[in-house]
Order: sequence, then structure tokens, then C-alpha cells
Amino acid sequence: MRRILLSTIKILISAALLYLALRKVNLSDLASRINIASLGWIGMAIATTFLQIFVGVLRWREIGAACGAPLAIRQATRFNLIGTFFNQTLPSSIGGDAMRLWLVARGGAGWRAATYSIFVDRAIGLIALAIIIVASLPWSYSLIADPNGRSALLFVDFAALAGGVGFLVLGRLPWPWLKHWWGAHHLHACSVIANRVIFSRERGSAVVVLSLLVHVLTVVIGWCVVQSIAAPVVFSQIFQLIPPVMLITMLPISIAGWGVREATM
Repeated sequence: MRRILLSTIKILISAALLYLALRKVNLSDLASRINIASLGWIGMAIATTFLQIFVGVLRWREIGAACGAPLAIRQATRFNLIGTFFNQTLPSSIGGDAMRLWLVARGGAGWRAATYSIFVDRAIGLIALAIIIVASLPWSYSLIADPNGRSALLFVDFAALAGGVGFLVLGRLPWPWLKHWWGAHHLHACSVIANRVIFSRERGSAVVVLSLLVHVLTVVIGWCVVQSIAAPVVFSQIFQLIPPVMLITMLPISIAGWGVREATM
């Protein structure tokens, strides 16, 4: 009953936010902007989406190997495509992660290794996104005229960054109880793995580059969509605004981010 109630609330929030975001859209003007040239930009956006998924596969394989859940490229690509689909269709933005976890565990890696690989992959991606937003904050902040929007951006970004830094620091604390207390030992183990991956000579640089590239490709996808409708927006504005939108979209208050993403943009 509780799950049904939460799902219903999320559906209502998504519907309300989509209505608020789309009620002023002039559909006839939008349709008039779509032509033959638009199809090329849309095709490029789709191709970039698949490239982004593959880049995520490469990062996940590096992390999975450190977690004791090694994956072949073909297998990891298939799991990531399935996860991406469910991320967009289930009433939660972590539905795809649950599917990936189940597929990896069923493949013989074990539930613990599978869970660790998914959690660490998510955590590193979130840290990379927060770093990008902080680095571009002086420019993106000037684009947001609404004081409430500025405050929300600062709060969400620094909360994400503080959470990411705290997560990494946890793995470096020498307190023995962190390794044994049931409420902390799994989180501590994930933090240790994340530190090992990020600061590793073998995997660190590759994971950092791939993590940043995933988010840059999100910006490129947005840029292609903007070009497909000839909207008067430059690439630098897209680069400054889409990462904060994606961060806010991660708030678990709607159906897979629907409505939150559109209203925030």
C-alpha cells in the first residue's frame, strides 16, 4: 500500500510539473522549426546517446573489475542498454540500476559484488557531475535570474559535492567499527573501492576521464536537440545549464525525473 501511494504521488508530481513546463509551449511554432535538417541533428543526438551509454560501459567495467564483478564489453553493453531503458520507464530513476544489479548477480558475480559495482559507479558519476557544476558555477549562476533558482542550484550542488567528498573520506577513516557495524560496513567497503579506483595508477585517470565525458556527452545531446529546432541558444549556455538540470533531476520525487527535468530547464 505504501509503495502504491508513493508511486501515485510521483505520478501526480510528474504530471503537474509537465503541465507547468509545457502549458506555454507553442506547438505550431515548434512544428514549423522541424525540417529535413532537423532530422540530421536528431540522428546525431541519438548516435551520441548510444556513444554515451558505451562510455558508461567502459567506466562500469573498470569499477566492476575492482569490485570482483568483471564484465565483458558485450555483456556490460547489453546490461547498460537494459538499465537505460528501465531508468526511463519505471517509477524510479534507480529502476535501471536494479535491473543491472540483478543481471550481474545472476551472471555469477554474486549479489555483494554486483551491488558494490552499481553503487560505486553511481557515486563516482555523481561526484564528477558535482565537480563540473562547481567549475562552471561562476558562469551558470549569472544565467539564472530567479533568486529561488540560484538558491536551489547552490544548495543541491554543494549538498551533492559534500556528500561525494564525505563518501570518499569515509573509506580513509581508520576506525575499526566502520568495518564491522552493520549500518556502515557496506558503505565503508564501497568507499574503499571508490578510493582505490579513483586514485589508482592503473584505472584512476581512465575512470576520471570517462566520468567527465559521460556528462559532456549529455551536453552534446542537448546541443543537438537545440540545433534541430533552431533555438537561439549557444553551446556555452547549454554546457552551463544542463549539468545542474541533470543533478536536480536525480531528486527522487517524480517518475524517472519526468517533469522535474522539463520544469527545471
